[in-house]
Amino acid sequence: MIAGLRALTSRGRSFLASGSAALLCAFALGEHDLLRVSVLIIVLPLLAAMVVARTRYRLACARRLDPSRVTVGSDSTVTVRLENVTRLPTGLLLIEDTVPYAVGTRPRFVLDRVESRGIREIDYKVRSDLRGRFPIGPLSVRITDPFGLVELTRAFTATDTLMVVPEVVPLPPVRLSGEWTGGGDSRTATVAAAGDDDIGPREYRQGDDLRRVHWRSTARYGELMVRREEQQWQSRGALLLDTRRHAHRGEGPRSSFEVGVSAAASIGVHLARDGLGLRLVTDQGAHHLTEAGVANSLLDALAVVRPSTARSLESGVTALRQGGGDGLIVAVLGDLDAEEAQALARLRHGGVTGVAVMLDVRSWQRTPSHHQAVDEQYETALAVLAGSGWRIVRLPAGTSLASVWPEAAQNSRYTGPQSTITTGDAA
Repeated sequence: MIAGLRALTSRGRSFLASGSAALLCAFALGEHDLLRVSVLIIVLPLLAAMVVARTRYRLACARRLDPSRVTVGSDSTVTVRLENVTRLPTGLLLIEDTVPYAVGTRPRFVLDRVESRGIREIDYKVRSDLRGRFPIGPLSVRITDPFGLVELTRAFTATDTLMVVPEVVPLPPVRLSGEWTGGGDSRTATVAAAGDDDIGPREYRQGDDLRRVHWRSTARYGELMVRREEQQWQSRGALLLDTRRHAHRGEGPRSSFEVGVSAAASIGVHLARDGLGLRLVTDQGAHHLTEAGVANSLLDALAVVRPSTARSLESGVTALRQGGGDGLIVAVLGDLDAEEAQALARLRHGGVTGVAVMLDVRSWQRTPSHHQAVDEQYETALAVLAGSGWRIVRLPAGTSLASVWPEAAQNSRYTGPQSTITTGDAA
């Protein structure tokens, strides 16, 4: 009863107040008809509070997101399934689901009545122009009386997650050479022409296919031996994303940082679908990606990446150097100075192919004028990377990555600054 009184709406409290006032006037004036009316007005919200407080609905809630992973700007359909698991029908239910402000306003629905064992499904759409991992839920149910005098809220605890990943741009096929490393037991190049006897067998391991058992070696060594697998060649590579806040320009979804994240996602998915064993590195260090489903794991990691306060790429360069075995390094870079460019340049050696996607952050400036020192720093960084054999892909603001990606197949020949913009009046 106390919970019901606390759940009185403004209308219910108004009924109590007006009824009490009428009751006092009835006693003061000796009006029996007014007394009856005042008692009715007071009893009505009290009776509604008692009924709602004693109501014991048992509701089951389930939620489904289709799809649960979307790109920025795309819709996802949320389906809420509500089931009345009691033998009594419900009264009026007000349904409200909890969603972050970034994916839309909170959806509200009214269910007039849910019969015993009845099921209701409610659909609504969410979308976000921002990357991230957003919780959907919990669902709250408001129980009210037919007169709107009492409103009691009950909430479920279950939540689901909507993953909003960066936009992925389809890229044209480009042949990128790199170092190939093996993932099997032995190199097929070492197999002699004499036959199976010359293939070095090994001991049987749990899970090995019995069809690979080498019976002659088993008889010779006295234990179960199997033929070694042929070498499974797999290209390995690394993707470096520059997330330093001071290295980017612009704000919001069209900033150079967001364009860089989208470029890294597009390149990573493109390479992963070609069978590349990929790892993600930022200026904060290496990020773990699952071997099964590299593309989805990469998108999930990039969905939550945020600008960092780091001032250099030292941690990222160290992570790339410690990884080893990378035949291909693709770096999506913001503003660089000569020292940072030299550190990256030293990563490209031997059979390692380096591709630098250079975001021309100057084109994201709000004003058309730039300092000459900034232009010279950008061109110097290009010269250092190109001089060490990195392939340069320039990406200015408003340019699609797909249109410039073929430059990744070409060896860069740096010919000096293409243009220099100065400020101030001419002499």
